[in-house]
Amino acid sequence: MSNRATLQTRLWYWQHVSAAVLTLCIVVHIGVIFYAMRGGLTGSEILERTRGNWVFGTFYAVFVLACAVHVFGGLRNVAQEWFAMGRTGALLFARLFSAAILILGLVAVYAVTTS
Repeated sequence: MSNRATLQTRLWYWQHVSAAVLTLCIVVHIGVIFYAMRGGLTGSEILERTRGNWVFGTFYAVFVLACAVHVFGGLRNVAQEWFAMGRTGALLFARLFSAAILILGLVAVYAVTTS
């Protein structure tokens, strides 16, 4: 298998694995939103529950990681097909965007889970 075919196969694999993880995370996240709304929790009450909660932090860190991985593959393809970027430019663009999502998302998780 050529290097390009190997890369395409790996991207396809990680795109689908991240989609499966994202599906589970979104279902749980929406469930948590419904739980919080039904309980009438305020923003400060939600933050009180998330402070120091390693389960919450781990779950949302996985959610952020899955988003960053998923965006990388899709955005790379969009940049090539829609914006007529070359392979190298599209790869760099997708890496930078995914890195930004990863960093900003993990900073947000850290801010919500630490006191």
